[in-house]
Amino acid sequence: MEDRTGHRVPAVTFNIRQNLHWVSRNTEDFFKNKRVVVFALPGAFTPVCSSLHLPSYNDLYDSLRANGVDDVYCLAVNDGFVLEAWKKAEKADKITMLPDVDGEFSARLGFLVDRGEQCLGNRSWRYAMVVDDQVIEKMFIEPPGRGPDPYGESSAEAVLRYLNPAASLPSSVTAFLKHDCLDCEEIKSMLRRYRIPFEELYLNDNFSIKTVKAISGSSYLPQIFVNGVRFEKQKDLEERLGAPEENLLQTRE
Repeated sequence: MEDRTGHRVPAVTFNIRQNLHWVSRNTEDFFKNKRVVVFALPGAFTPVCSSLHLPSYNDLYDSLRANGVDDVYCLAVNDGFVLEAWKKAEKADKITMLPDVDGEFSARLGFLVDRGEQCLGNRSWRYAMVVDDQVIEKMFIEPPGRGPDPYGESSAEAVLRYLNPAASLPSSVTAFLKHDCLDCEEIKSMLRRYRIPFEELYLNDNFSIKTVKAISGSSYLPQIFVNGVRFEKQKDLEERLGAPEENLLQTRE
């Protein structure tokens, strides 16, 4: 597996499922006159791919787009049905799936490997690359020899640091809420007023009271977690949001 920076991406045909029909798209359709990020992985629904690789790109999709790329593609030696089912299961609606069904793209790039020991057959090695108008601008290749499925070099965070070393990562914000709760509605309105994306979880729908007590030691709701920091009171969070020099929502490690 050699670094192919400076080479053109392989010219192949991808069979894509669209509106219940098969549509053939070639390399130019995805790469011509575009600057894109491609992350390639062993397969849908496999452990590292589902727990780390796809989620990292799903989380940072908007940040990658904001730093000079037109789209983000996930490539795997899987068929279109499997990749689309995985995309739906992972709620990765913004990611474009590239089904390298026969491994032709991976083989011609030099990254098709035998994963028979993991009961997967021939699959893509894990890597990522920035491609500018069909030419590979930069590759991020997981080093062989660090176990059967190393991960880190090809993460979305690594690609984002290449695109813009000064780019800040979006914060992770989760609101533990309950229905028919005035305080919950007010804190949601405040987060929206600050234009802060957040995940909403509701008592007895998404978690039990034991869950929130286990992670926070308190059963009080609402509770807001920002990059691991807990807030129970709206005024405490709003005070922090109003202090730019200490703003928890500026960046995360």
